[in-house]
Amino acid sequence: MFGCIVAGRLIQTNLQQVDVNKYTFELPDAATINHIVVFLLGTIPFDPGYAATVHFLWPGNENGWKLLGMVSNEKPSAIFRLRGSTIPSTSGPNAFSTRLLTSGESNSVQFGANISTITATLGISIEPINVVEQQISSLPQHTNASIPDQTAQISANILKNLYNYVTSFATSIVPFDSQKIGIGNSYISTKIFQDWYDGFMRKVMMDPNIVLKNEPNII
Repeated sequence: MFGCIVAGRLIQTNLQQVDVNKYTFELPDAATINHIVVFLLGTIPFDPGYAATVHFLWPGNENGWKLLGMVSNEKPSAIFRLRGSTIPSTSGPNAFSTRLLTSGESNSVQFGANISTITATLGISIEPINVVEQQISSLPQHTNASIPDQTAQISANILKNLYNYVTSFATSIVPFDSQKIGIGNSYISTKIFQDWYDGFMRKVMMDPNIVLKNEPNII
């Protein structure tokens, strides 16, 4: 139902359901993340009257989960800047608490340890839309502001192209290393995501402005 892309990395499909209507993505090498995109895959929409809040958890942060924003049927993708706010801009040990809570036990982080090895967590919680809107209204105005038009166009074009490309390979025959999509009996090989990324990057290298073109088939 959900996907996420850390800027400069491959799309992540390792979504885990941790509770009723609650999902997480693990984000390795979290200290290197600048921006992250969260989006609906387009195969399963929210039920009427529902949307989802998006949260971020940095290990050892005593404040716990931080609300980033939301996605909905009307706003199926969102871009969040993490560097310098949610993620510390330096690797100093005072950026956050140095205690990690894992399975109820506390583990100390070595003073001066390589912060790039830390895995953070992205959380998605499906809630009634009035509950979601109430939470979003508590965000600072600059955090909850609409992303610039050009950025919105770029992300929409990329996600539309990704969706069109991978779903064109959907099959009812289960391929090796497959990922189920939708609510029917449709499958795609996870290798398709790598093929899309390789082709997409080749086109961007030849024409960086291609992401601004509203073309149905970038690759």
